[in-house]
Amino acid sequence: MEETISLQDLFKVLKKRFLLIVSITVAAMAIAAIISFYFITPIYQASTQILVNQKASEQPTIQTQDIQTNLQLINTYNVIIKSPAILSKVIENLDLDMTPGQLTEKITVTNANDSQVVNVSVQDEEAFRAVDIANTTATVFQNEIKTLMNVDNVNVLSPAVLPENPSPVKPNKMLNIAIAMVIGLMVGVGLSFLLEYLDTTIKSEQDVEEILDLPIIGLVSPIPDKMQEKSVSTKRKSRATSRGEKVNV
Repeated sequence: MEETISLQDLFKVLKKRFLLIVSITVAAMAIAAIISFYFITPIYQASTQILVNQKASEQPTIQTQDIQTNLQLINTYNVIIKSPAILSKVIENLDLDMTPGQLTEKITVTNANDSQVVNVSVQDEEAFRAVDIANTTATVFQNEIKTLMNVDNVNVLSPAVLPENPSPVKPNKMLNIAIAMVIGLMVGVGLSFLLEYLDTTIKSEQDVEEILDLPIIGLVSPIPDKMQEKSVSTKRKSRATSRGEKVNV
């Protein structure tokens, strides 16, 4: 016999396992909150901007060509900023206990399309150290690029600043809790349907028809306890009366 499940049956399962679904969802959110607030180390971010620009030319017609040259150099500058030649001096100036390779993982260098502004972002467990690394990296790069490429077209446009109450960029606690809620809800619903599928006990006449493929010709209704007590009492009185015994009411 082909088995079909109606939308009403699905809602019945969800209603029946509602407490299970809610419990799993709340538990997942609680675990995510505890891990996010107490176990994951917060990461702070600081950013500084570097402007790549040639000095003003005496021939205005060459300005467009200079800008194109600067844009082509930016990709090279992005590599140089994260090179050991720059980061080694940053580590030395700040007396950091890390290698250039470890420092590279903390630094991200980006620039918008057709923009002469390079953004240097640093992520660290300490907000003040992220600011120091970002500013020192920009300063060292500005000084060293004159020797490395024999150019003087780099200026610090916007140094990193330490705010009074820095906020970490990682972890995103609310996002983690929201993701945990969705995952907990999915697990709860899935587990509810799995338990319902594994439950093979017969609970209604519809179950009998589906399992045995036989029609229902009669039902035995449950007898309330009061009616059972009344029936037993009536039988006792009838027996006592037939034996001529006195019955106390």
